[in-house]
Amino acid sequence: MLINLEHRSNEPELMDDPKIADTSLKTALSDLSRVNRMLGGNSITINAVHELIEGQHQKEEFTILDLGCGDGEMLRALAKSFRRKNIKVKLIGVDLNEKSLSYAKKLSKSYPEITYSKLNLLDIETSEFFCDVIICTLTLHHLTCQEIKSVMKKSVELAKIGVVINDLHRSQLAYYLFKIFSFFFIKGKVAKNDGLISIKRGFKKRELIDYTEALGLKKYRIDWKWAFRYRWIVETSHV
Repeated sequence: MLINLEHRSNEPELMDDPKIADTSLKTALSDLSRVNRMLGGNSITINAVHELIEGQHQKEEFTILDLGCGDGEMLRALAKSFRRKNIKVKLIGVDLNEKSLSYAKKLSKSYPEITYSKLNLLDIETSEFFCDVIICTLTLHHLTCQEIKSVMKKSVELAKIGVVINDLHRSQLAYYLFKIFSFFFIKGKVAKNDGLISIKRGFKKRELIDYTEALGLKKYRIDWKWAFRYRWIVETSHV
């Protein structure tokens, strides 16, 4: 019998356990970053960011916050893309996992444009913080539906240009393809386990539309991308 993915799962992931061993976490982060590169997941977010800032020629520097930055893989990829375009950027990675942040800092020593901080987005005072774009890659599915609404509401308030979400499409095909893929390309048991749970915690397009409508957002687009991702872009300059 095929797995039932009609509704989002609330099953916890091993990586979300603060007591996870350093070596296990490091292997899992490395596995997930490599898979994301192999399947083109980084480009989904990077292309969306550059689409959002296109035409903002009056700005000399952009500030981008990565919510749930993990080991900083996405920020380093973004930094490279901005360097190629010769555009100044300030990149801020926030996460609640100190072990992930420590690993991210070590991997990002040659990227002075990137800073990291242990921070809960909901604790940021809107009047005291500024950024142009907030990105969130493979993090939103870790949250409950109510937490997603709170985080998106806050993100829209903080980001002056837009918000980019890159997360998983919950589907049976994705689930069973990942099982096969992980057998060949993923080393650690944590990433193999959590990858399947992540798909079960992923989204249907209608659910993302429901979040958008509940928040009263008007200017947005939701696109399906390979490999089984949804790219959800919210433009906030009009808000």
